[in-house]
Amino acid sequence: MNPPVSSLVVGAFGQVGAQIVRALGPNCSTSSSRKGDAPGTVQLDLALLTAESARALLAEHAPDAVYCVGGMTDVERCESESSLAMRVNCDGPAHLSAAAAARNLPFVYFSTEYIFNGLSGPYHEDDVPDPINAYGNSKLQGEIEVLNAHPSPLILRTTVVYGPDPGEKNFLYSLRRTLQAGRPLRVPYDQISTPTFNRDLAANAVALVRAGVTGVFHVCGPERMSRLELAQRAAQFMGFSDAAISGVPTSELGQSARRPLSAGLVSGKLRTIDAHVPMRALDDSMRDWMGQ
Repeated sequence: MNPPVSSLVVGAFGQVGAQIVRALGPNCSTSSSRKGDAPGTVQLDLALLTAESARALLAEHAPDAVYCVGGMTDVERCESESSLAMRVNCDGPAHLSAAAAARNLPFVYFSTEYIFNGLSGPYHEDDVPDPINAYGNSKLQGEIEVLNAHPSPLILRTTVVYGPDPGEKNFLYSLRRTLQAGRPLRVPYDQISTPTFNRDLAANAVALVRAGVTGVFHVCGPERMSRLELAQRAAQFMGFSDAAISGVPTSELGQSARRPLSAGLVSGKLRTIDAHVPMRALDDSMRDWMGQ
């Protein structure tokens, strides 16, 4: 008997990748990570991937789809190491996308609102990209090269992702640690976006692939709010006072990479697809997260 076919999830141990593995179901995914040191894990470093190694990887594991979730998302590091960001966020995914196309496989590339300049958000799928930092540029170039390499990929743009995270690295966890320690927290009041629950993002990715949907889609939460409002509401929901949270302009945070300010995404196109999964608002998502 042949082994069951499974999808390759690149970056399966990050917060979104882990939720895609969960959404796919038991024995329906092959996980990859940069180190590949977990049992049964495929080693795949997007920065080192070549066209030849991408083809060999897919030939060896014969997945039924490829979810390219992994990437270099540290905005400050991308700014200082822009060549590495381009290899991880553009070149590696392009090689993998070409290899998937050669095998007629669905390919999903995860992108970001940071491809926009943040002057006139929220943004629709057909708005003109204009990245203002190295991270956004590397993801935009990744979109372009994936589209060049694959005739019908699925490109999902999202933003401010939160929810269950195996590494406990996302904003909810850092917020909780800071408040538990009684430390003050400065949060920008002028960065406005559409926070996205990672379980809903992953569920939509899997549902769209299974329905054969392709193209560019914005997948984000239904509420547009500032980072400050997100922090205050999340703190209150977790049972903390928000007195230690202070709002400051982005200009006072000393960040080297520029941030889109009036940003966020509109996911109206997603809602026209029968296969879409509803994106939950912050309160409902927090209940899910706290129940884990």
